[in-house]
Amino acid sequence: MRARIYQPAKTAMSSGTAKTRVWVLEYAPDSAREVDPLMGWTSSNDMQSQVTLQFESKDAALEYAKDHNITADVIEPKKRKVNIRQRGYGENFATDRRTVWTH
Repeated sequence: MRARIYQPAKTAMSSGTAKTRVWVLEYAPDSAREVDPLMGWTSSNDMQSQVTLQFESKDAALEYAKDHNITADVIEPKKRKVNIRQRGYGENFATDRRTVWTH
């Protein structure tokens, strides 16, 4: 059985980093998905592909995979570059702006 262990990225809809500190173990699909000819729904016989496990650390996820004889591929996260402006959000509304602010 194969799985991948990764740390999820932040969603594109928010600037926060909530739910990105955990490590996720996600099973790889064992069989291909099939399309139902009548309804057009996609289905699969593989129940493990629906399972995702969350862990506090990468080591805990690797330990779980080792204990349950799961071959795991670890995907290291790409760290974000810190974007800190000198004056912060309030700079957008500053009255002492030296250049003309337009949309």
